[in-house]
Amino acid sequence: MRRINVGIIGAGRIGQLHANNILKSKLFELRAITDITIEHLQNTDIQKQVPIITTNVDDIFNDSEIEAIFICSSTDTHADFIKRAARARKHIFCEKPISFSLEQTRKALKVVEESGVKFQSGFNRRFDKNFKKVFDTVRSNDIGEPHIIKVTSRDPEIPPAEYVEKSGGMFMDMTIHDFDMVRFLAGSEVVEISVSAANLVDPMFEKYDDVDTAIITMRFENGALGVIDNSRRAAYGYDQRIEVFGDKGVVQAGNEHLTSVKVATHDGVVSDNPKYFFLDRYQDAYVEEINSFAAALLHGEALLCTGDDGYKAELLAYAARISWKESRTIKMSELEPVNI
Repeated sequence: MRRINVGIIGAGRIGQLHANNILKSKLFELRAITDITIEHLQNTDIQKQVPIITTNVDDIFNDSEIEAIFICSSTDTHADFIKRAARARKHIFCEKPISFSLEQTRKALKVVEESGVKFQSGFNRRFDKNFKKVFDTVRSNDIGEPHIIKVTSRDPEIPPAEYVEKSGGMFMDMTIHDFDMVRFLAGSEVVEISVSAANLVDPMFEKYDDVDTAIITMRFENGALGVIDNSRRAAYGYDQRIEVFGDKGVVQAGNEHLTSVKVATHDGVVSDNPKYFFLDRYQDAYVEEINSFAAALLHGEALLCTGDDGYKAELLAYAARISWKESRTIKMSELEPVNI
């Protein structure tokens, strides 16, 4: 089977995750990886197996053998790299968010459209086996018409201050995954959104004009209602749950635990906490999302998560921040049209 030659821009945590998954894949060949510093790759499998490791990003764009580029660099670089990759006629996988600017995202995706290359947004939770089963159950009409969609997403610990300062805020950095998931499950667009948020975990977030706790409610075009609850710190682990309630039933996906073992005594029932880290919880989903990208490139299969999906999640994050800052419900019609 032919393998797709790829390059990766960004060798931080997420770039290395994709690199290691690609090195194990039978669908890709990792030809090159670049970052502004590469010393941290010494003595890793990446250094041992990747032919080109460079600090010059032009080496990626100018390499005629590279067919697709994974953009895993800092968000403020995404838009420029997307446009350069598209103009070089290389397919693109881009981590979320596409950018911090709706205008920059639209411009970048316009270049993608004009170039004719494929673009996949990096919302890995769509590829989680549990969440995908919920999606399939909703689409098969087993629970009827969706009435209420709930997403709970709580991190196990707060990120460092230097990350928060440049993250774009909780709605853009963290909740953006949940915005994508509610759209994915609802099969409908959000028409209005309302946010109630607070600083309950750490005063550091307020210093950076951010929040750490939020309840977000949404109304969809099809009449369904959505609820997202977020916290930057859950003492018991990485809390990731979804539920869709319909007129014929309900479908739920709970947390994954370290083991499925339960101990029952007269004192009660005890089980393990949820998995603690997102790389553990979504390990298989990260593999499935690149496999799906490969299927689109090799066999022409439809992309499960497009640039338009990335833009619409970003738009919801933007609207959520306005709702929080202005303490009011935001009608999406107040903002620009969501279609690119």
